[in-house]
Amino acid sequence: MEQPITISIDTTPVTVESGTTVAGAMISQGTTAWRSTRNNERPRGLFCGIGACFDCLVTIDSKPNQRACMVRVREGQQVVTDAAKERA
Repeated sequence: MEQPITISIDTTPVTVESGTTVAGAMISQGTTAWRSTRNNERPRGLFCGIGACFDCLVTIDSKPNQRACMVRVREGQQVVTDAAKERA
């Protein structure tokens, strides 16, 4: 079993096993969509899960446009979704 670590998703602390992807951490907390389409505002989140599409983009540690399905969680990581940016 991997060690549990804590990251922040839209300022909410989330504890998951190390080795988990950011998308996996978000889904484990019940978040299935964290962006929306430009024109119709349809929900977007994890789609392909292998880095081929760009539906799961988030900002990680102030670096925008990171594919959540490709980035592994690290202790203290700060994840910000487009949904949170729109609320700010």
